[in-house]
Amino acid sequence: MARTIQVSEETYRALRILRERLGARSFDEVIRGLVFRELGVSEDMFGVDQGRVSPFKPEDRMEDRE
Repeated sequence: MARTIQVSEETYRALRILRERLGARSFDEVIRGLVFRELGVSEDMFGVDQGRVSPFKPEDRMEDRE
């Protein structure tokens, strides 16, 4: 599902230049690259544990284990 975001004209021009320099196919590709780089996560690894990780429970605390 696509979303629309509002950016200033200056930001749009910067994204357009960056898209050309990177050879990206879309602004989404440029933004995703910037976001994942900032997060320090490889894009292909993002969400790799989705569906396999359970929520934290108090009994998961290390000091409660024997």
